[in-house]
Amino acid sequence: MSNFIAIDTSSRYLTVVAQKGKGFVLRHLPECAMQHSVILMDEIDKALDELSLTPAECDFFAAVVGPGSFTGIRIGIAAVKGFALATGKKLLAITSFDLLAYNAVDEKFCAVIDAGRGSYYACGYAVGADGKKCVVLPPCYLSGADVSALKIPLYGFEDLPFEGYTKIDVKNCLRPAVCANQACLADEIYALYVRKSQAEENRNAT
Repeated sequence: MSNFIAIDTSSRYLTVVAQKGKGFVLRHLPECAMQHSVILMDEIDKALDELSLTPAECDFFAAVVGPGSFTGIRIGIAAVKGFALATGKKLLAITSFDLLAYNAVDEKFCAVIDAGRGSYYACGYAVGADGKKCVVLPPCYLSGADVSALKIPLYGFEDLPFEGYTKIDVKNCLRPAVCANQACLADEIYALYVRKSQAEENRNAT
């Protein structure tokens, strides 16, 4: 079992997972929008102290890279890059879609995330012959009508108005996604931007 720190600052919630061998600590704050930069390091310290784990003992550091809050994503990536730089360890990028994919039970499904203004981020998955989940619909930006037209099981974190939709508790999603993707360690990770930020869209419009 690997030792790691994983964080999710991509939305209004904050999740921190620290794992040491077979033991792990999960810290989850459901409402902390605009406060990630203030409380993130304290939550990481609390998780590490509870496990008697140090960053130097970690094999890698993981962060959710999006889609989601542009500011929150940058905070999470910066935090794990700092740990990796200080320890010389690897990084792992986890997408918001991965959080849903590795907690879904259907053979073919779509992970859906509310993007605001009646639009959604979506990514489709299917279970291959080897039992692994692979992307069959690359990350995209869809209207509500487009999501409904997919006609496959849907998974998400919010209360969404779609048939065949299952809401998953985001609190328990980070660790399974990290454990399933440990073969994808890298020296660098980048934010996943499925669309331009609101500021960029407004600038282009003018």
